[in-house]
Amino acid sequence: MHMSRLAVALLFAAATLLAAGCATPGARERTPYEQMGGADGVTGIVDDLLQKILEDDRINFQFAQTDIVRFREKLIEQVCVEAGGPCTYTGETMHESHAGRDIDDVQFNALVEDLTDVMEAREVPIGAQNRLLKKFAAMHGDIVEP
Repeated sequence: MHMSRLAVALLFAAATLLAAGCATPGARERTPYEQMGGADGVTGIVDDLLQKILEDDRINFQFAQTDIVRFREKLIEQVCVEAGGPCTYTGETMHESHAGRDIDDVQFNALVEDLTDVMEAREVPIGAQNRLLKKFAAMHGDIVEP
């Protein structure tokens, strides 16, 4: 079940954050943005994710009328911001951009699964993956229709 994968990712994220509190004083933990490879890494992750979305029949229909060039630009900004990078997100709110699309838990979880697969393939450390997934999990209520 896809939801259990998300729950496991969130559990690992919590454990990672707790472990980070035990780090050597004065040592700065690298942000997920840095662990993803900075701007080039985030761009690569988004490009790979867009390819996965295109191939994923569970969700690709949701993007049929989407301006993919703009979507890519905004998704790069958003991943950068949520990963702790030096970007500014200039797109619509998650509620605005997903309103009326009838997105359900299956579709939300499919995107999370695709993103996780891309990050694993790009060897993003699990702690960085979990920290990013935790940020996106918090958006669930603004994306999924009740």
